[in-house]
Amino acid sequence: MVSGESAGFGRRFAASIYDAFLLAALLIVFTFAALLFTGGHAILRDTAGPWYYLYCGGELGVVAAYYILNWIRSGQTLGMRAWRLRAVSESGKPLTLEAATWRFVFAFLAWSPAALGVLWLYLDPERLALHDRLSRTRVVRLTSA
Repeated sequence: MVSGESAGFGRRFAASIYDAFLLAALLIVFTFAALLFTGGHAILRDTAGPWYYLYCGGELGVVAAYYILNWIRSGQTLGMRAWRLRAVSESGKPLTLEAATWRFVFAFLAWSPAALGVLWLYLDPERLALHDRLSRTRVVRLTSA
């Protein structure tokens, strides 16, 4: 069981920047594989037809798998490790597949409109972002031992 204070916006945002670099690399590899599959033809909405939507779904799948698998395995993405953060359940236990999946879905919605759902943590009495509250998870700042 992990305990600690809820992480603030600054640390969460910094961790997401770290994760963005790694995700960019993963998406480049995914795109390279997709281009090999299409024989080097660009995957554009106007020219690729339904393949474009399959490609977009694959990109979303790469991003979802990165977060969900890391949260299940250790509770931390690479960015969260660097900033000493961990995603845990309300009781401080590791996330289940279901909890991690809901956290990803709600986080996608919380970050989308100018991070308003994440900035919600400044209004919340327990300093939980909107997706923390909805998924019944939290991000805690780990204290040095």
